[in-house]
Amino acid sequence: MKPVHVGGIEIGGGSPLALIAGPCVIESETMTMEIAGYLKDLTGKLGIPLIFKASYDKANRTSRDGYRGPGLTAGLAVLKKVREELNIPVISDVHRFEEIEPAACELDVLQIPAFLCRQTDFVVEVARKARAVNIKKGQFLAPWDAAHVLEKAADSGNRNLLLTERGVSFGYNNLVVDFRAFPILREIGYPVIFDATHSVQLPGGAGRASGGDRRMVPGLARAAVAAGIDGLFLEVHPEPEKALCDGPNSLSLDSLPALLSALKRIDEAVRVTQV
Repeated sequence: MKPVHVGGIEIGGGSPLALIAGPCVIESETMTMEIAGYLKDLTGKLGIPLIFKASYDKANRTSRDGYRGPGLTAGLAVLKKVREELNIPVISDVHRFEEIEPAACELDVLQIPAFLCRQTDFVVEVARKARAVNIKKGQFLAPWDAAHVLEKAADSGNRNLLLTERGVSFGYNNLVVDFRAFPILREIGYPVIFDATHSVQLPGGAGRASGGDRRMVPGLARAAVAAGIDGLFLEVHPEPEKALCDGPNSLSLDSLPALLSALKRIDEAVRVTQV
């Protein structure tokens, strides 16, 4: 597996575990900067490479009145500030063709949402314009089917691709993680990220919003790192109970030091056994 480069970060190819983390959506510039600053300080102390994630527009809400974010222009301005003032690579998801070019100008990574991973023209255009691409594997895809998605993206000439597992639909309003998927996905040849917080989401489980069970995140994260993933994706918030989006599956900031310290130790032990 060849490593993927995002800013000054190397992911995969034997590199240490990387972290993609931030709030589900930009709620305000002040909060976003505070979360990004906290994550930078914490990961700097732990020696964990960080990519900051926040959505400028969450178009795939359960209900029409769900909070979506500040929108493309205002949201990209906030992410640009994070990138330039804190010197952190940034990532956000794109949902429409007209967003791709302006987002690619400001973001280090463009993320293709799980529900759009089979939209061929969209995948190709994102890969053609972006510096790097994180493809969320759809909840409806078998692990081996992800190879076709990556092939479409790579045909654009972009090999700076990441693949994220975020659980598989298991009946109604429920997701499960099949840990057999991780070695299968890594055999495709690109770094594999585990989205530990969306994997405990209960899509539509709260009626007009998605539910979730954040209690399960630490256990799943530890197991995934032990399985040999290349990066971890976490949605975090100062007060998850008050988050405007995906609060039930988001982690509180104060839970991160102990969790990330444990994950770093597991990752180091796994890499010793892989040598």
